[in-house]
Amino acid sequence: MPGAIFAEGLVKTFGDVRALDGVDLDVPEGTVLGLLGPNGAGKTTAVRVLTTLIKPDRGTAVVAGIDVLKKPNEVRRAIGLSGQFAAVDEYLTGRENLQMVGRLYQMTARDAKARAGELLERFNLGDAADRTAKTYSGGMRRRLDLAAALVVSPPVMFMDEPTTGLDPRNRQQLWEVIKELVAGGTTLLLTTQYLEEADHLAHDIAVVDHGKVIARGTSDQLKARTGGERVEVVVHEPGQIGPADEVLRGFGKGGSKVEEHIRKVTVPVSGGAKLLAEVIRELDARGIEIDDIGLRRPTLDDVFISLTGHAAEAGEEQENGRAKKGHEPKEVAS
Repeated sequence: MPGAIFAEGLVKTFGDVRALDGVDLDVPEGTVLGLLGPNGAGKTTAVRVLTTLIKPDRGTAVVAGIDVLKKPNEVRRAIGLSGQFAAVDEYLTGRENLQMVGRLYQMTARDAKARAGELLERFNLGDAADRTAKTYSGGMRRRLDLAAALVVSPPVMFMDEPTTGLDPRNRQQLWEVIKELVAGGTTLLLTTQYLEEADHLAHDIAVVDHGKVIARGTSDQLKARTGGERVEVVVHEPGQIGPADEVLRGFGKGGSKVEEHIRKVTVPVSGGAKLLAEVIRELDARGIEIDDIGLRRPTLDDVFISLTGHAAEAGEEQENGRAKKGHEPKEVAS
């Protein structure tokens, strides 16, 4: 049975270029799907299709059990959307903006006022609640827009790069709000370029590049594709690189990597912190002085670079730019 958000074979072209090139998505109810990719990957185009803002050229999309193409008005009543840019009326106060949204959703005046007050406090906008939005900073407008998307607590939410422009404290606060929503049963599709954000919030991740889903899986499953843990050692003297390499090879699962210019030796391992302690003891027993040692695990940044050849924020192509050929989706086994 399809999830709360389901898409199959979505294609969207702008001119002679495909912004979406056969995208498939399936988000179970009450979970978060992180749609991860660089600028121009197709993330926003996918959100615009799923939220009825544009029609796909081909494919199927169902949100909250409703066909997006056949019943767009019903879909709109079942979803919340926070886009990349704050969509607030700058001539209304923060409070008035939120109350207006509530009234548009047919809340009573009393309920809309109460909900507005609750959200203004939650997003640290209480002191500015009765100022016009045009006096707000960019970050404040962003928070007001996010609050507006949550006025009616819809069963399905779409957040398109919601924390862009937020400082670390407000970003962390939004993460807590998202966790509360999902704990209450909300289904969320979250697009982001922040790898830490996807790692922290998403139950599953779909990596998108040039209009295609090129990999899917949990954070741990995707990280496993890049290899396991590795020990990195920086020795104090260049002459100790050889002996250090010999020690690490004794603990490793494969060949070591030696970077002589920075006196660093790296080897893939398994065993975690316990093995790291054993490596340190052996280096000390051999009289090898070290400047640094660490156990490194793969990150989502490692995953993204291994899949696409560039970091998540490196893409410069726009979503109506030239599509790259050759990326095929890869399902990560559970």
